[in-house]
Amino acid sequence: MGLLKLLARAVGRIFRFPLVQLLLVVAVILLLQSADETSLFGRLFTGLDRLVESTIGLLSDIFVVRAFSRSWLTFSLMICYVYLICLIILYILRLIAAGIVLVVARTNAFGLRNPIARERGIAAYRAWLPFERIRPSHISQKEWEETFAWPADNKPPYPSLARRMLTEIAGYVVLAVLAVILLQLFTPFPAVTWIAERVQSLLHKGP
Repeated sequence: MGLLKLLARAVGRIFRFPLVQLLLVVAVILLLQSADETSLFGRLFTGLDRLVESTIGLLSDIFVVRAFSRSWLTFSLMICYVYLICLIILYILRLIAAGIVLVVARTNAFGLRNPIARERGIAAYRAWLPFERIRPSHISQKEWEETFAWPADNKPPYPSLARRMLTEIAGYVVLAVLAVILLQLFTPFPAVTWIAERVQSLLHKGP
């Protein structure tokens, strides 16, 4: 069991290396491109190709797209889209695997409840140690944990998911606004003026 964990960690570190991920994405693109157009992989590549072309068409409305920029955009966008799709697939698989482990642990299927609990207990203890090291000596461990880590009412000591999502979205909106203002002030691209013209054109096209 220990040897399998060491091998899994080594393989995980290899796959987390950015160059390895880039090579895997390029290999996936080449595999899809080499497939027959009527097959599933061929249809996936056709859809990906259309998505990239439509994105380039949208970008051509912002700046001039010629041979060099078109080839660079095609290469970059195709890699970005495939990488994003792979991340989504891996995230879904991770959720499914976590759900399976949860079911196995709760039902004690194959007698794996104790090993799973032991592993998660070790992980929880390692995460708890830095928090415990800063506890003042005059505050009891129970009071310290109820105040900052595990409240007595079992409610998590962090904001709700909706609030965290709204905070993240607001942060990205602020960064986008700042980026547009900086582009307007310090680059030849009049981002604010272009956005204002687009909004006006959309309003005039409306009913």
